Order: sequence, then structure tokens, then C-alpha cells
Amino acid sequence: MKRNVWMIGSLAIICSFMFIFAAGCAKAPVVKEEVALQEGESVIATAETAPAKVEEVVAAPKEEAKKVVEDQGMTEKALWEALLAEATMYKDRDIYFAFDRYDLNQESRQNLGRLANWILIHEEFEVTIEGHCDERGTTEYNLALGERRAEAAKAYIINLGVDIGKVATISYGEELPLDPGHNEGAWSKNRRGHFLVYPSKK
Repeated sequence: MKRNVWMIGSLAIICSFMFIFAAGCAKAPVVKEEVALQEGESVIATAETAPAKVEEVVAAPKEEAKKVVEDQGMTEKALWEALLAEATMYKDRDIYFAFDRYDLNQESRQNLGRLANWILIHEEFEVTIEGHCDERGTTEYNLALGERRAEAAKAYIINLGVDIGKVATISYGEELPLDPGHNEGAWSKNRRGHFLVYPSKK
């Protein structure tokens, strides 16, 4: 009888240890499975979220897409018109020369520096530099002097980095006076370099 009680007690103890051990071994995999499941859910959620955004874009109404393109086109047009207007302003930024001279004074160099910087930024534009003279001197002499004035301005902005292919020159000599007067006040205005900035045709 005692032996049976001892055996039953021993069996109970063994079973208890086995239960505790089994519970301990089963606990770790459960945690791992939960972590793996959470990670899996996170990946699935990310994978499902990204296509949803793409679908929203694809599903956008055609009318709205067309409106966006049209609005963008209007914006580009407005910016281009603003650039054209800005380029036109250089017609009012002449440089001036002393009598029978074609060297550039400090103010002329500053104006040319601003012109060069603008063309370097806006590569789709180019410039024609006109050389002008006052009425004194022969027609041939003034045409040559006007050319030297235009070439001096051209050389200056090319040295600042402007592509030589974007700069043209022409001399009008005394043919296109800014002021038709016959005095020093008029002559000083007519000894000038004039700029035409326009979109490149290339």
C-alpha cells in the first residue's frame, strides 16, 4: 500500500515537472510567432498602402488631369512672357562712348556685366549689339567706328563667359541717331552701344 502511495506521489511529481517543462518550452515559440505575425502584418499593411496611392492617381478624373496640364501650360506661358518683357528692357540700357573712342568706361562695364549675367542664366536668349556714332565724320569712318564699339562690347561679355555664338554685332554709324539734334547734348546720346536681346533661333 505504501509502495503504491509512493509510486503515485512520484508519478505526480514527475508529471508536475513535465508540465512545467512543457509549458516553459511552448512559451518561447508562442512569443516568436506573435512577433513574426506582427511583422508580417506590418509588411502586408505597407504593401497594401503603396498601391492604394498609385490607384488614387490613376483613378483621378480625366477632366482634373486635363485641367492640371492646362494650368501648367498657362504658368509656363506667363513665365515666358515675363522673360520676353525682361529681355526687352535691355533696349533701354545703352552704353555710351566718348568722342571718337570705343573703349568702355566703368559704367559701361557694369551694364555689360549685368547683361552677360542675364544671358548666362537664360541660355535660351541671345543678343545683337549695335554700334552707333554721332554725325561728325564721314559715313565710312562712322560705320567702322560703330563696328569697333560693338565689337568692344561683344569681347567684354564673351570674356565674362557668354557663348560667342550668342552674340552678334552690327554697325549703323550715324544713320540711326537717338537724338536728331546738332549739339553736344545730342551727340553724347548718339555715341552708344544698343542691345537687342531675343530668343535664340537655334
